[in-house]
This record gives sequence, structure tokens and C-alpha cells, in this order.
Amino acid sequence: MGRNLLKAACLTLLSALTLCSGMTRVYAKSPYDHTISQHIWDGTEAFGEDNNIKDTEKLINNVKVFYNPIAEQINLSFKLAKSSSVSIKVMDALGNEILQLMNGNLDSGIQNLSFEHGGKLTTGFYFVRVVAGSETVVKRFSVR
Repeated sequence: MGRNLLKAACLTLLSALTLCSGMTRVYAKSPYDHTISQHIWDGTEAFGEDNNIKDTEKLINNVKVFYNPIAEQINLSFKLAKSSSVSIKVMDALGNEILQLMNGNLDSGIQNLSFEHGGKLTTGFYFVRVVAGSETVVKRFSVR
């Protein structure tokens, strides 16, 4: 005896929300999951390999500059998936390098770093660029 199955293409975003066409289905898998899956509402699911999509973890995650706006100190936090050589620079709005905050090796895990800018940053908007391996993450911050 045949039965009708409801199918929908779904995308699980970095925010851990699953968005589906045709139906709304929201749930969390893990904070960094970004797989595309096909959900068949008979209890089965088909993930990445069936869709020829590889789920790769990023090397640099959760980059945050705080407190924003900053005053004298740049506080930076991020997570490294594995030990890596890391470069951290401050750039102006035109992409010119203003400060090199760090260039060295860091262990895997959560990094909480603080840097004094020594008055080299005037009031305005800047970007912090974190580079590890072949990955680059850029975050905007302001100086008051």
C-alpha cells in the first residue's frame, strides 16, 4: 500500500535554525552546524553526502570585539578549532594597516586577548582582521 510522504529541502544555518521550504521546522543541532539536508516527514533524513555537500568546520569561530565602542583597550575573543599561526591587525576604513596586534602561534580553544592601542586610534570606525591558516575574519568596531 503506497503512502504520501511530505518532503522539503532544508538549510541549517550557523544560527542553528533549520529553514525548510513548504513547512516550518526549527530546531538546534549544534551552534556551528551548516549542513543542507532533505527532511522526509516519515522520520528519515538525508544529509550532506546525498546532496554532495561537505560539512567542514571553520578554523576561526565566534570572533567578537568588545566593548564596542572601545576606549583605550581592544578586547577580542574567538575560538580556534586547532593550534595555528594567527595574525591580528587593525585596519582603517580604506584598508590601510594601522596596528599589528599579534603575529604568532595560538593553541586551539577559546582565546580572550586584550591589546592597548596606545592612542594610535582616533575617534572613528576601524576593522580588526584575524587570519589563521587560509581563513580571514574581519569585524568592525568603533573608537570613542
